[in-house]
Amino acid sequence: MIIAFLSPALILYGVFVIYPIVQSTRYSLYDWNGLEALDKFVGFDNFRRAFSDANFTAALRHNVILIVLSLAFQIPFALGLAMLLNTRIKGRAILRTLFFAPYVLSEVVTGVVWRQILRPKGLLDQVMTTVGLGAHTQGWLSNPDVVLYALFFVISWKYFGFHMVIMLAGLQQIPKELGEAASIDGATSWQKFRYVTLPLLGPTIRVSGFLSIIGALQLFDLVWVTTKGGPIGSSSTMATYLYDQFRKSLFGYASAVSIVIFVLSLVVALLYQRFALRRDLGGTGLVG
Repeated sequence: MIIAFLSPALILYGVFVIYPIVQSTRYSLYDWNGLEALDKFVGFDNFRRAFSDANFTAALRHNVILIVLSLAFQIPFALGLAMLLNTRIKGRAILRTLFFAPYVLSEVVTGVVWRQILRPKGLLDQVMTTVGLGAHTQGWLSNPDVVLYALFFVISWKYFGFHMVIMLAGLQQIPKELGEAASIDGATSWQKFRYVTLPLLGPTIRVSGFLSIIGALQLFDLVWVTTKGGPIGSSSTMATYLYDQFRKSLFGYASAVSIVIFVLSLVVALLYQRFALRRDLGGTGLVG
């Protein structure tokens, strides 16, 4: 009886998850353009080629930079806003909606809008010129030294509302009596945050961090629409690099790159679960 209920889900999982992974692994071992016969076996040469390609390693480095920036800035900013909106301030329902609204927009719409805002003499340049900061305007999406950080700003604008809602849900699960008891004992606002709020919010922060890391590893839509990984690969990610290889009909090599991305994401997920989520899965949510 249990098998009968599980069979549809298992079949779908096998067809749409397991089978594509197996086929990609198979294709990755061949030099194949997608049209000819699958007969040019090259073994692990495609994988060696990926890690010896400066463009791929640069894309991997960009993913790592985006992960670090997300954990260092996006998550704390979302937490700060969540704490602000968890207090009794006027119009907090409207503010919650406004902050969450960017997440509802599609990546394509977000990319197109911000590409227009950040273009030369676009809205951002005009505003900066109006307030006397015209000397600091530059090619936000054309300067190789700036484009990745401009892109991170767009990504943060798109996703901080999602993390804010997660944090807000976690904050609302913390009993108010604990904060009141700490105040009676003479704890300051910082002490209540450090020793009451932050430990109890630990599981939520770790889940939010996990989603941020996996999202940054697989980032594609927003990057491709906004910059296509340019200029000269300065904002490329592993996913945009992968798509470029498919466009060149290098299906065998592209399959190898996809397997690399899959394995990296899986390893990161397993390590994060082992070392960061272990205490949550074990029944304790405290951060030490």
